[in-house]
Amino acid sequence: MATLRVGIIGCGRSRQMEGATGFGMAHAHARGYKASPDAEIVALADINVENARAFQQQHGGERIYEDYHEMLAKEKLDMVSITTWPHLHAEMVIAAAEAGVRAIHCEKPMAPTFGEAKRMVAVCAERGVQLTFNHQRRFGPPFRKAKELAHKGAIGELLRLEARCDNLFDWGTHWFDMMFFYNDETPVEWVIGQIDPREGRRIFGVPVEGQGISYFRYRNGVYGLLLTGAKSALEAANRLVGTEGCIEVGHSPELPLRLWNRATGGWQALDVGAGLHGEDYVRLAVLDAIDALKTGREPELSARKALQATELIFATYESSRRRARVDLPLDIEDSPFLSMLQSGEISGPFGETA
Repeated sequence: MATLRVGIIGCGRSRQMEGATGFGMAHAHARGYKASPDAEIVALADINVENARAFQQQHGGERIYEDYHEMLAKEKLDMVSITTWPHLHAEMVIAAAEAGVRAIHCEKPMAPTFGEAKRMVAVCAERGVQLTFNHQRRFGPPFRKAKELAHKGAIGELLRLEARCDNLFDWGTHWFDMMFFYNDETPVEWVIGQIDPREGRRIFGVPVEGQGISYFRYRNGVYGLLLTGAKSALEAANRLVGTEGCIEVGHSPELPLRLWNRATGGWQALDVGAGLHGEDYVRLAVLDAIDALKTGREPELSARKALQATELIFATYESSRRRARVDLPLDIEDSPFLSMLQSGEISGPFGETA
C-alpha cells in the first residue's frame, strides 16, 4: 500500500504547554501516525497558526492551513485526524468525507446531539469512508485482561456491568463503550435513568450533569449500571459481577485490576503492567485504524461501536426528560439535556471550563 497522506484538523497545544485548554490529543494522534511505516503527516489545519507551527516542529507536516476546508480541497488526503471540541466534529467529519478522505479518526465524545452523531455515521457509510472514534481504552491491558478473565469463566456467568465517573457525556462515553466491549457488543434493549444539573459544568463547551444514573439491559440478559458525580459510592472505575465472583478495574491507581472468586479466597491483585490511562493506547488506536484501512476489516474503534455507546448517553437524557423507561433504538435528534436547559425546564451553573 502506498504511504497514506495524513492531515490533522485541530493541532491544539500539548498539555504540557502554557495556556493549554485540553489534553493536546492531536499530539498523541501524531505519535501514532509516526509509529506507522504506512502513514505520513503532510498537512495541518488550525485557526491558531502559532499552535500549528509548534505542532509542526514536533511532528512534521509540510503545510499549515488556517482553514481546514482549504486543506481538504488541496491536499488529496487519505486519512484525517479530527481533534477539536465536540461541537465541531460533525461538520468536520462530513466535510472530510465529502472531500474524498478514505479514513477519519475523530476524538470523542461524538457530538453534542444524537442527530449529529447519526449523521456523521450515515454520511461516512454512504461514501465508504472508514470512521473511528478514539475510545482508546479498548487497548488498555487492565480492560483487556478483565474481559479475558470474564470470558474464561473466572466469575461464572456474567450478570451485571457497573461503572462510575464524573459525567455521562465526556467521560461516560468511555465507560459505556467499555461495557459494550466486555459484553461482546451485545445490543441494549432499554434504558432508564435520571440526571441532575446541580453542580454541573461545561466540558469542552458542552454542559454536563452534576450527578446521574443510567440503568439498562442488554439483549442477552446482562444488566448495566453507570453512576456519575463525585459522590458515587462505587469503589471501582469498572466492575464485572458474575454468579461466582467479581472483577474490578481501577479500584485505585495502585490497583488497576483485581479479582475475587471462590478460588482466590479474597481479593487478588493482578499485575498487568499498565494503568487505566496512557498515551500508548492512543498510539495503538491510530495503528489499528491504519491496519483496518489496509486490510478492509472493521476497526476496533469503529463508528458503529461508538454510536451504540453514544446512544446510551442520549437515551439516559431522554429517560430523564420523559420520566420513563426508553426502549431502543432511540429515535430522537436533539440532546434532551441541552433541550431541557434551553427551555428552562432545568437549570444549572454552567460556567465555561475545559
